[in-house]
Amino acid sequence: MNILLTLLLAGLTMVGPLAIDTYLPSFPAIAQTFDASPMLIQQTLSMFLFCFAFMMLFYGTLSDSFGRRPVILISLVAYIAASIVGAMAPSIGVLLACRIVQGLAAGAGSVVGRAIVQDRFSGAAAQKILSHIMMVFGLAPAIAPVLGGWLQVSFGWRSIFWFLSGFGILMFIAVQRALPESLAVKDRHPFHLGAIAANYWKVLCHHHFLLLSIAVGMSFAGVALYIGSAAYFVMNILHLPETAFAWMFVPLISGMVVGSALSGKFAHKFARKTQVWMGFAVMIAAGIINVAYNSVFVAAVPYAVMPLFIYSFGLALAMTPLSLIALEYFPNNSGLASSMQSFIQMLLFALVSGLVAPLLFDSALKLAWGVLASLVVSLLAWLLALTGKPVTH
Repeated sequence: MNILLTLLLAGLTMVGPLAIDTYLPSFPAIAQTFDASPMLIQQTLSMFLFCFAFMMLFYGTLSDSFGRRPVILISLVAYIAASIVGAMAPSIGVLLACRIVQGLAAGAGSVVGRAIVQDRFSGAAAQKILSHIMMVFGLAPAIAPVLGGWLQVSFGWRSIFWFLSGFGILMFIAVQRALPESLAVKDRHPFHLGAIAANYWKVLCHHHFLLLSIAVGMSFAGVALYIGSAAYFVMNILHLPETAFAWMFVPLISGMVVGSALSGKFAHKFARKTQVWMGFAVMIAAGIINVAYNSVFVAAVPYAVMPLFIYSFGLALAMTPLSLIALEYFPNNSGLASSMQSFIQMLLFALVSGLVAPLLFDSALKLAWGVLASLVVSLLAWLLALTGKPVTH
């Protein structure tokens, strides 16, 4: 039963990453179709990410009030509709509008999925399930750009949006048939805007929760920087074709999958704080290696992507315990807390990939320094979270 739940929740968590990564190899083709500038095409990613982050603020709260299943199912319907219209978009304006709707709808699975885990499990068991979800979910960003590249070459960029709509339909059927409601009616919170606003304010005023969420978001920003720069990094810096995105994404996601698997095994062996420090140590080593390599050599595979494997491995070790430490400050509002955490993480992702990446993606060395800078901010947030009230997990 736990295996089925893990696969279902991982599939729902994949909806967003697939919509982000599958069409990256098609940036030049979309620009050519609509005679649009690369910067305008970049906005189809940036607007998706900002809407993705914004709506994450509300999915947890809505699921706390109306149940987990209805929120997931309605969001999937909107996502499927936006994907179908995107496949037939006659202009860049229509495509951008579809990306906005996709972004608003795509985050329900990851937010509500995390709340479902909190509903049904606690402690080390919750960490183990979340780690397994991350491990399966990690396949999406690795497969997506490779699949997108082949779809682009074989059928054109519109086929990618048909694929996204098909995946959305598959997940709708799976949830409808195999995902039971995990939040009993008696445990739901009434949908009163005043009470909801007060709960959000309570979370926003909890500086340990905010610092831990920023620590997660800024460490993940290192990955966001490369995802936002993927098309330029692969085709212009590494001089590879649109079918070769695996050179970047497979190391990046393999590290995440291996790290998540180890994080699940470590759940019963090490204190969470110890796991976080282990993850930071690995990420710092990766950041230094990345800067050193790109300072001396011209970026080329496989050496230019090896630090990405090491970094994402350390990130996966640290991210699950960091997320759970933060969420357990609010055991009675797990949906809302999950929403806020996801919002902070995705807002930082959107800012980095949409605003910072275009400033750095013309140089492998600039990207390496960008990763190290985001990691320093993450580490400072973690250190500040350890001051005052101690983290006991």
